[in-house]
Amino acid sequence: MAINRIQKEKLKVLGKKVKALRNEKGLTLKQLSHSINKDPQSVHRLEMGQVNPSYLYLLDICSGLEIEISALLQGS
Repeated sequence: MAINRIQKEKLKVLGKKVKALRNEKGLTLKQLSHSINKDPQSVHRLEMGQVNPSYLYLLDICSGLEIEISALLQGS
């Protein structure tokens, strides 16, 4: 099922939030991806809003950022 324009924008907002939180933590893309056993390109695509991540993927991201998922989704 294709995603619509509004959904694409929401994915971009989510990606920007992940990137901002990663930068706040002082982590590089490579460091974050390594800590959660993902490839850097995968995390980059998430940060660019190019993928619709699963719940489990978001839990991995939150684990790597040492935050609760509610902090990631707050305001989304």
